[in-house]
Amino acid sequence: MFALGVASIVALAIAVAVVGVLLIAVIPRMRGARAERRLRARREEVAGQHRAEAQDRERRAELAETEARRARAEAEMHEQEARLHDEGLADERLAGDEPGSGRFQREADRPAVERDREYR
Repeated sequence: MFALGVASIVALAIAVAVVGVLLIAVIPRMRGARAERRLRARREEVAGQHRAEAQDRERRAELAETEARRARAEAEMHEQEARLHDEGLADERLAGDEPGSGRFQREADRPAVERDREYR
């Protein structure tokens, strides 16, 4: 009986040693896997923040481009107005010239009373 007890104790010691070696080998891997999961989660979080910032900047850039196109169109319109004034084709738009003031009206379009006043 003592021999069976010693064999059982030796077998039990070997089993405990094997389990201990396995635990010693597996625990660092488990820690490494946990660290990898944490790292992956942090990467996804940071990547999400960068994507959100990129989308925000893209939206702001598109708004700036729209504003720039509008400003270019206004500048082009003013340049065309300047050309018209340079060529004398927009004199009726000059500041202080009111429609019907008579400055640029044709003689036939002016009332007869005004024409008579000028010739007296």
